[in-house]
Amino acid sequence: MASTTTASSLQINNDLAHKNLDDDGREKRTGTWVTASAHIITAVIGSGVLSLAWAIAQLGWIAGPAVLMTFSCITYFTSTLLADAYRAPDPVSGKRNYTYMDVVRASLGGRKVQLCGIAQYVNLVGVTIGYTITASISIVAVKKSNCFHDHGHGADCKPSNYPYMILFAVIEILLSQIPNFHKLSWLSILAAVMSFAYSLIGLGLSIAKAVGDRHEAKTTLTGAEVGPLLSSSEKVWKTFQAVGDIAFAYAFSTVLIEIQDTLKSYPPENKMMKRASLIGVSTTTLFYMLCGLIGYAAFGNDAPGNFLTGFGFYEPFWLIDFANICIAIHLIGAYQVFCQPIFGFVEKKCREKWPESKFIMTDHTINVPFCGEYYFNMFRLVWRTTYVMITTLIAMIFPFFNSFLGLIGAGSFYPLTVYFPIEMYIARAKIPKFSFTWVSLKILSWTCLVVSLVAAIGSVQGLVTELKKYQPFKTE
Repeated sequence: MASTTTASSLQINNDLAHKNLDDDGREKRTGTWVTASAHIITAVIGSGVLSLAWAIAQLGWIAGPAVLMTFSCITYFTSTLLADAYRAPDPVSGKRNYTYMDVVRASLGGRKVQLCGIAQYVNLVGVTIGYTITASISIVAVKKSNCFHDHGHGADCKPSNYPYMILFAVIEILLSQIPNFHKLSWLSILAAVMSFAYSLIGLGLSIAKAVGDRHEAKTTLTGAEVGPLLSSSEKVWKTFQAVGDIAFAYAFSTVLIEIQDTLKSYPPENKMMKRASLIGVSTTTLFYMLCGLIGYAAFGNDAPGNFLTGFGFYEPFWLIDFANICIAIHLIGAYQVFCQPIFGFVEKKCREKWPESKFIMTDHTINVPFCGEYYFNMFRLVWRTTYVMITTLIAMIFPFFNSFLGLIGAGSFYPLTVYFPIEMYIARAKIPKFSFTWVSLKILSWTCLVVSLVAAIGSVQGLVTELKKYQPFKTE
């Protein structure tokens, strides 16, 4: 009787365990298209939305909106191709692939896997360094705004960025102890709300300026005009840079597979991911169009690089302060979205290499008030803290890193957002060479390669200009 009871208990426990596991034996995924959309919006709508007025100013009323819509459609199309590659060989019932490298390995194999890894992780590291710089600029903008309000718009208000980079790093060290992407939903939703908040504030201030009595901004069909203040070569460089900025502003392929890996199994992950991509890209396009075009109407050809941190507006100072705080909070969440794939990759490799190490493998259970049990790991604490500290140090040494980030974006946009999704689709669907579909996809791929190359050239020119003015650890 006792043995029967024990057997029944074991069966119940096995059934419960099975219910809490997915088909690959991992903890059951609970993500939905809502959480995936929040992750995408957090990753895509960065504070770069506030610099789109500058990009439109370089291109004008015709090319500006056309480039925005073109890259919106390209990003959505290639994201649907990538979503179908999460499981292989069948997009619904095939074996799961947990990272972009796994997807490329399953579909293409060979050296392309290593090339994919280099492009993806260099881009992710670059983005986290860039976010450290941008977040500190936003917090400094709050101090500047208050200073200008108290002492006048001509006051010499130049607080140092470095204390705020350190503050940002401390916050990220704490948040980096979140074990994995699956636990990030609440942070992504908060960050997405913040991105809507500062985008709407920037939009509202632009509308107020555009319809104001003293509005004298000059706009043209072709953007900034060549003249005494802008040479023809500078016009070309800035046009290249603007096209690149818009192309890279949509890219979220570096984290798409990791986002898809958070989704529950039914409805099929690829269908939910396509829906989330459509919502994410559509929402992004709407905000980009509104902020870019109305911002251009407000500031004209002299639009600043960022009209909140660059002080396109001075008043109401409290509203600008709030918008910049929203930017900083959003970047805190976005940093985690981009660094979690790096954390996961390194920790997986270390577990595979040193499976007997207690330092790496042992989790300690800690009861956190109001949050339940937290699984603490010493290796995770040391490695992730070290990563945040190193990226912060690089941000402090190279405060012009955002110019370098444009170059990284140019180098990773083409392979990750366009080349690999298209090549994997051609391989999976066995599309014949020189068929209409094959030729169309190749033309799209080659066109995006040209865009990446010209954007890279523009970024190099901007980087050279920044290096000429470079002074390490300058505090003003």
